[in-house]
Amino acid sequence: MERTTCCVVGGGPAGLMLGLLLARAGVEVTVLEKHGDFLRDFRGDTVHPTTLELLVDLGLYEKFARLQQTRLDEIQAPTGAGLQRIATLGVLPGRFKYIAMVPQWDLLNLLAEAGTAEPAYTLRMNTEATGLLTRGGKVAGVTYRTSEGETGQIEAGLTVACDGRTSVLRAASGLRVKEWPTPLDVWWFRLPRKESDPKGMVPLITRGRALILQDRGDFWQCGSLIKKGSDPELRKMPIGELFTAMAQSVPWLADRAGALTSWDQVKLLDVRLDRLHRWHRDGLLCIGDAAHAMSPAGGVGINLAVQDAVATARLLAGPLKRHRVSGADLAKVRRRRLPATIIIQALQRLLHEKALRPALEGRIDLLARREPPLVMRLVQRSRLINRIPAYLVARGFRPERAPSFARRRSVSG
Repeated sequence: MERTTCCVVGGGPAGLMLGLLLARAGVEVTVLEKHGDFLRDFRGDTVHPTTLELLVDLGLYEKFARLQQTRLDEIQAPTGAGLQRIATLGVLPGRFKYIAMVPQWDLLNLLAEAGTAEPAYTLRMNTEATGLLTRGGKVAGVTYRTSEGETGQIEAGLTVACDGRTSVLRAASGLRVKEWPTPLDVWWFRLPRKESDPKGMVPLITRGRALILQDRGDFWQCGSLIKKGSDPELRKMPIGELFTAMAQSVPWLADRAGALTSWDQVKLLDVRLDRLHRWHRDGLLCIGDAAHAMSPAGGVGINLAVQDAVATARLLAGPLKRHRVSGADLAKVRRRRLPATIIIQALQRLLHEKALRPALEGRIDLLARREPPLVMRLVQRSRLINRIPAYLVARGFRPERAPSFARRRSVSG
């Protein structure tokens, strides 16, 4: 039987951030990641200003700044009157007035490298948590299986599920989930980008189609919204028809028709929107998408998960070091992070019903409008109103700062 003080399951942004922070507090922590690396396409690649501030506090920003990245400082939407600004991040307070677009695997490698420099930190790659280890009704750790087929158990004073919206541990926990219906799924794919193309993030809402283009320098990361559950039927059409329909709405993409040659290039994201009634049971805590699966609407899920991890480390490092983590301690995490989660999910449901569902049903067409919608005109004319979408997307509610025990001076190299 292997033992650790805290077992963190899932090597995404929340899991690796939590593991690093706890290790810097002197808590013995083991992080389990089922894959052998972090190289997965179409993970969220946004690093928000609040996370950039965290990296400064942790002494990691200089290394992060050397990663290949683009900066998103404006969000535009095409209309019949031309490109219209939705948000300008230059109005944000603080040092970082942009969202950094960085391949997520680069950020995860940076966090993993920082973690392994801490004596209390262990990262187990190729190790998948398969279930909960329980004793007397209390979660006492996890069972696992390696990529080579070996099985085992890790005993832990606290297990933290950071394994996403399809969390194995959440499913095994018996914790109740509240779900909201979603009108959409998302196809992710890449298209080449030219210097003459628009810059930044370009959301497109036209009749029967909603598309999000994210500027990644030499390519567009594209998210095409489709009706919920329609993926199997739509994949029966030739791949060229997908591009033809898209180019009708985005004529400047028409010369890239040969970029998509196979449906294997198009990945499906099953969109979910849910939240646990309680985020913990004795010995187990869920955070990030394991506690509250977020829609990709607004692109804020990663930021919210990282903020969960910071709050968890700040609230639980002391009890973990004393080896006395109570249910009351675990409840503090939910109490701290629930307001931000409720607000963001409410806004996502509103966006689903007022914009995305009508677009997919053919009831909205921004490209057919001769003038921008009223909300766009207000954003463009009022600096105060401009701050609202910029703040919601880039900073969110109740941002967390690094606890004092985790702060370090910046290191180069």
